[in-house]
Amino acid sequence: MPTLRSQLNHVPKVLQFGTSGRRGLIVDLTQLEIYINVTAELEYLKSLAPEAGGIRPGDVFYYALDLRPSSPALCEAAERAIADAGMRGVNLGQIPTPALMFHAVGRGCGSVMVTGSHIPFDRNGYKLNTSRGELLKEHEAPIGAKVAEVRERLYAQSFGNSIFDESGALSDRRALNPAVDAGRAGYLKRYLDFFSSQPVSLAGRRILVYQHSAVGRDLLAELLARLGADVIPAGRSDSFVPIDTENIDAAQLETIRKLAESHKDLWAVVSTDGDSDRPLILAATPPDGTLKFFGGDLVGMIVAGYLRADAVVVPISCNDAIDRGSLAGVLEPKTRIGSPFVIAGMAAAKVKGRRTVCGWEANGGFLLGSGVERNGLGLAALPTRDAFLPILGVLFEAAERSVGVAELFRELPRRFSKAGLLKNFPRDAGLEVVRRLTPSQGNPDAHAAVATALARVFTRARGFTSVSRLDYTDGVRIVFSNTDVAHIRPSGNADELRIYAAADTQIRADAIVAEGVREPDGILRSLQPLAQ
Repeated sequence: MPTLRSQLNHVPKVLQFGTSGRRGLIVDLTQLEIYINVTAELEYLKSLAPEAGGIRPGDVFYYALDLRPSSPALCEAAERAIADAGMRGVNLGQIPTPALMFHAVGRGCGSVMVTGSHIPFDRNGYKLNTSRGELLKEHEAPIGAKVAEVRERLYAQSFGNSIFDESGALSDRRALNPAVDAGRAGYLKRYLDFFSSQPVSLAGRRILVYQHSAVGRDLLAELLARLGADVIPAGRSDSFVPIDTENIDAAQLETIRKLAESHKDLWAVVSTDGDSDRPLILAATPPDGTLKFFGGDLVGMIVAGYLRADAVVVPISCNDAIDRGSLAGVLEPKTRIGSPFVIAGMAAAKVKGRRTVCGWEANGGFLLGSGVERNGLGLAALPTRDAFLPILGVLFEAAERSVGVAELFRELPRRFSKAGLLKNFPRDAGLEVVRRLTPSQGNPDAHAAVATALARVFTRARGFTSVSRLDYTDGVRIVFSNTDVAHIRPSGNADELRIYAAADTQIRADAIVAEGVREPDGILRSLQPLAQ
């Protein structure tokens, strides 16, 4: 009798973990592949104790999705996997990823978000969470083993008894369960309760909300309006717009600036990425009023100050202005890139007795590792990337001090950052480049070889001085004698090689990245022969 495997008309592509969740090309994300992976992760969660985030048959399990056209079909497969695992699935609809997490964890339930976050239109994915929060890196290996087990079990099924057809689609496609509004309403209430009772409001401030295709676009506009702002929704898109808040390009900035040109006296422009877990903040800068984008690592510094944090956790890629400013004294050891590592760092800070713990990534996603209290009002912990808290934190800090948004950032240490990426750079090649640039411990010859290899690429002609220090926390972070920084790292979930830069001027940081991604012979492409 033919098996499901024997009847498939395609070669399945195994999904890999990225820095957070699983993602891949839409052509590879069949409903079968999503069903296999979600089923395996649910089986893994059932093996965990409740205090470790475990779930039990019959528990409620929440799910939601973003606005990508491919997301509903993938969510159908996740919904079916949840039901077949004996869980009571509840559809929270199209809401931000942190809104789903806040609702589910607050009720001791697991959740899954179908989203590709910021990645291009031709990709998608999902992020599954335990009943206590995000999956951590320690979970990946046992989940991988469970996925392999479930895959073999399902592929070996009789094709006639399978719920999937030869293309990997569900044979009996069903509409998603009706969505309930509780997740959206609870997330809105979280911020209204905390910020509406602060000493100031956003009354009289004109704020443009760049909506594009962000899943939280209407919720963000509603929240700001209810907090008193004069909100101008703009740039709404019916097609998906991949906004990477860590890599905003000139064309995207120009689109936002043109939207803002027709509105006078704007106090700020705000937005989020596709699943609304990363903020985008711009404000007019004197003397000419040019609209400037402020990177997420600087945004985090403002918000940590607003919350009066006594412990801050950031990944190694963040702007090193934090090492020079008022937060240096509360800075915990820097982590690898990705929210699971930041979450682990925040947990370690809490073990040490820190009371107000937060963290963020260079993309701006802000994580609240503990509850906070300000002016007698409490805000519960939300240890996952969030876009709304950093947006509100910056706006309310400026309002309390009666200054422009841009003025807040001028008070930070004068270090400037930029990030960029080179597409169509195989991830395996990027990993090999990093391996070749990582010397063996205790081998001076290996260190000398690495220094020589770097000198051939980071040349004086390109404006670089001698190498002062190397950091291998995540990728290769090169600190030069004039304090310039160039950090090379493969993407966690795509065939891209990223470069992060820091310098004493924005012009220099921009130049490092521009030279890094220049084709066909910029810095990153010049490193590719190391992978051969």
